[in-house]
Amino acid sequence: MAEQKFIEVRGAREHNLKNIDVDIPRDQLVVITGLSGSGKSSLAFDTIYAEGQRRYVESLSAYARQFLDMMQKPDVDHISGLSPAISIEQKTTSKNPRSTVGTVTEIYDYMRLLFARVGTPYSPTTGKPIEAQQVQDMVDRVMAMEEGTRAYLLAPIVRDRKGEYRKEFIELRKTGFQRIKVNGEFHDLDEPPTLDKKFRHDIDVVVDRIVVREGLETRLADSLRTALDLADGIAILETAPAEGEPERHTFSEKFACPDSGFTIPEIEPRLFSFNAPFGACPVCDGLGVELFFDERLVVPDQNLKIYDGALAPWRKGKSPYFKQTIEAIAKHYQFDQQTRWKDLPEKVQEVFLRGSGKEEIKFRYDEGGRVYEVSRVFEGVIPNMERRYRETDSNWIREEFERYQNNRPCGACEGFRLRPEALAVKIGPSNAGADKLLHAGHVVQMSIKEAYDWCTAVPDYLTHQKNEIARAILKEIRERLGFLNNVGLEYLTLARSSGTLSGGESQRIRLASQIGSGLTGVLYVLDEPSIGLHQRDNDRLLLTLKNLRDQGNTVIVVEHDEEAIREADYVFDIGPGAGVHGGQVVSHGTPSQVAADPNSVTGQYLTGVREIAVPATRRKGKGKAKKIQVVKATGNNLQNVTVDFPLGKFVCVTGVSGGGKSTLTIETLFKTASMNLNGARQTPAPCETIKGLEHLDKVIDIDQRPIGRTPRSNPATYTGAFTPIRDWFAGLPESKARGYKPGRFSFNVKGGRCEACQGDGVIKIEMHFLPDVYVECETCKGARYNRETLEIKFKGNSIADVLNMTVEDAQGFFAAVPSIRDKMDALMRVGLGYIKVGQQATTLSGGEAQRVKLSKELSKRSTGRTLYILDEPTTGLHFEDVRKLLEVLHELVDQGNSVIVIEHNLDVVKTADYIIDIGPEGGDGGGQVVATGTPEEVAEVPESHTGKYLKPMLKKRQVAAE
Repeated sequence: MAEQKFIEVRGAREHNLKNIDVDIPRDQLVVITGLSGSGKSSLAFDTIYAEGQRRYVESLSAYARQFLDMMQKPDVDHISGLSPAISIEQKTTSKNPRSTVGTVTEIYDYMRLLFARVGTPYSPTTGKPIEAQQVQDMVDRVMAMEEGTRAYLLAPIVRDRKGEYRKEFIELRKTGFQRIKVNGEFHDLDEPPTLDKKFRHDIDVVVDRIVVREGLETRLADSLRTALDLADGIAILETAPAEGEPERHTFSEKFACPDSGFTIPEIEPRLFSFNAPFGACPVCDGLGVELFFDERLVVPDQNLKIYDGALAPWRKGKSPYFKQTIEAIAKHYQFDQQTRWKDLPEKVQEVFLRGSGKEEIKFRYDEGGRVYEVSRVFEGVIPNMERRYRETDSNWIREEFERYQNNRPCGACEGFRLRPEALAVKIGPSNAGADKLLHAGHVVQMSIKEAYDWCTAVPDYLTHQKNEIARAILKEIRERLGFLNNVGLEYLTLARSSGTLSGGESQRIRLASQIGSGLTGVLYVLDEPSIGLHQRDNDRLLLTLKNLRDQGNTVIVVEHDEEAIREADYVFDIGPGAGVHGGQVVSHGTPSQVAADPNSVTGQYLTGVREIAVPATRRKGKGKAKKIQVVKATGNNLQNVTVDFPLGKFVCVTGVSGGGKSTLTIETLFKTASMNLNGARQTPAPCETIKGLEHLDKVIDIDQRPIGRTPRSNPATYTGAFTPIRDWFAGLPESKARGYKPGRFSFNVKGGRCEACQGDGVIKIEMHFLPDVYVECETCKGARYNRETLEIKFKGNSIADVLNMTVEDAQGFFAAVPSIRDKMDALMRVGLGYIKVGQQATTLSGGEAQRVKLSKELSKRSTGRTLYILDEPTTGLHFEDVRKLLEVLHELVDQGNSVIVIEHNLDVVKTADYIIDIGPEGGDGGGQVVATGTPEEVAEVPESHTGKYLKPMLKKRQVAAE
């Protein structure tokens, strides 16, 4: 039978798809594009990928299926020509703090193997290589102990391993041993403990019990040899003092420092795992960070007076205790209580925060009927919270104190996550200084590019024998690092926590992993892999996608990027509109065929018939005096950056990925401004100061986080439209006659909701080895409300019908109700006319959630003194949607507000009034201001990567600078 050349989809009706038929060429790079909400993802992910994955999982046994997510069967008549499908979506890889770029890509697994096999242990004390110990050396160390010291000589035969070990206990008893130590407790071998095979255990054999005295040498040497033979070259001497904790001394035939006694029991890959007790730092448990009370959170506003609440933990205190404490300290140190915190003497600040040390202060307290005086040292706000946090059993108190805590690198492992034994193993030139010898923690904190260069140099540091061992390991590491480099992630470090990655970065990491797998005959479905990628790095990404195709795979990409569309083998344009107005194939063919199709909106943008115009003039803003200046920002990779953000303008922050845009704009500017203007409790990235905040009344970060975590949240509840909708229904004559109040029309409280499903509209049924099934509630038929509530109708529609309307329909339906209509208008203006008024928040994409938030801001009355910050608002947007979004953003600026956008999309950048270009490269190669000014000015800066791509776009139309 000849191999099928197409994936044939017949009668696809999932979501808004209108019974469409498509033939997708196999082994090609296929782009599916179209307006937001037109049905691209419904076709690519919810139909093609879902069916491919479902068929594969269905082919497995029932036992295997219980461990895998089963996909719902899509609403489609027939699909043929499918391959096993892998989807790579814009989801953050993992929020687990133990998950890093290194662990996700498996590069760290190879790195652990490399250090275990060819690393050399060095003594932390002397810096010399650690050599193997001889039995005589061990005897000498024991005999050097104080005479009369009692101790056990142990052989550690099991370390952190699962099992029951019955046979081992029997064999030990036969051999003549009498006692063992299991998980820290001694047992006789005549009655050994019963161990649970599911748990990990530590087992030591008691080889001898000794008392250090003259003449012990021969017996001790024999016992040590017995222990070393039993435990593969390791013996432990555990003291047995009459009082206090026993000390354990590890002896190894392999690695031990004769000067300090520092010993490494074994060098295995697990020693370098921060996710296992054997390798993790014992202080931070392998997290690399520790919690501490942060002075910046304890005193968030240094302009406040101590009497007016400069110390945040004391603000809530209703009793006069804090007031009287301040008075006593002020009297003792002779300062004015009306002094602002930043103007207080450093000594006084230190006393309030850290305590008075040994210096006693005379306090006088008046508790109403009781007045007393006491002289004592002052504990200090931070030590007081540390003590109470340590001693309390109350979750409420812990949560209260955690508001003033922050993370910092662990003091024991310096943030490297590993125990000292692992950090002692290093690789580097044998004749070089200590700074050239690197342990595993050093290497994973390099950027991908630096780690690649280091791996290339490693063979020069190794002996011929070790090179033979390392060759295959280094090849695997270099290949994986190369793939990450090729998808534009060379600025990331292997130690970067997965939870801090953007959706686009996570997706490209998984893409790099797939290329490394070398699979063929697979169907890959990707969701906008170009997100967060500068135009400069786009070429490398497209080359990566083509490599995936050339390995014999079908690559389907949902994408809006013009370059990606032009480079595709085949394009499907879905539309013509969004939601109910979409779901059809408007055009398909090669990029040139789609461009030539007059029906295709995408084609019109490709040919230039439609375009996002460069504005004829640039705004002057509010003058040179009105600006926000960030002074000497040093967060992450920022290199002492001082930069001006002009107010009353549309400002774009641009630059290559990893250059420092988000650190400057979100972590530094927004978080500092939010603390000062909004009273937010968060820790900004460090900078000397931020000037000009007095020109603003509030700052708003319109991000892509969900508008709610539960299906009960929806656009109506978030924008505030649901309240006037419920009020309107409660005001109808029938409602008044029945005595219904607005609460009757809420699905969150008892009264009007359906109690069978508690207002969810669906009931969850657990199916064990099949996926959980959500079935429509039989009582309310998915309407969420009970029958009596649904009897109340306006223009023939119940409240359930209204929630099921699209925003566009609701706009017309409530045309005579301004409080509802205005909110629908705002949603329409940001291009969300296709979503349902009551659509579950969990089903909205990040881009849609961001635009719902933007619409909420649009419907508010403008003060003209608000700063809006948006991080890549064009994510998931088609050219036409970008045009609508820009109209809205420019409208906010025209109202006198200021808008700062972090963006790579050149259609947005070219319309900016002012550009701040950060770079020039990512990671350590970035963190500087490369260029500032109008797009025309930035385009003339040769060092600016953004300017290079902007220049040809601006040449299309000469802009008359205002």
